[in-house]
Amino acid sequence: MDHDKMTEIYDKYSKAVYRMAFAYCKNKDDAEDIMQDVFIRRFSADIEFEDETKEKSWLMKVTVNKCRDMFRSLRYKYSLTSVPLDEANLVYETPEESEVYHAVMSLPAKYRTVIHLYYYEEYSIKEISCITGDRESAIQTQLFRARKKLKEILGKELRI
Repeated sequence: MDHDKMTEIYDKYSKAVYRMAFAYCKNKDDAEDIMQDVFIRRFSADIEFEDETKEKSWLMKVTVNKCRDMFRSLRYKYSLTSVPLDEANLVYETPEESEVYHAVMSLPAKYRTVIHLYYYEEYSIKEISCITGDRESAIQTQLFRARKKLKEILGKELRI
């Protein structure tokens, strides 16, 4: 793969990969490390995708798997540090968007992941199932429970 193609892929998907990694691990440095690993894997793999949707799905799946691997690692178990959300260099268009994102980030990892993929990355339940490796019914249940928890946190019905 040539340098221009790598740059194009990185520019197109880096923000989505970073947001997914950060939503999962809630740590800026770990999210950046995961993002780097994901793109190293993408650029070293000789894969041709049918379209951009398939490529993005592949990148999201690799990101989720890298996050899970990190949580299983001994390094993570002995260094539970995270950066406050205010220092994570995330940009919001409105204060409400910031409030919702902070509420999402307060959820357990399995709920953060499905909310992020469904609302922020706009994947269907079936696609999320493929990305995470969970059954569609489990994804639906996680979305239902996550919405319920968000409603409790925010004190109102969500319209994301």
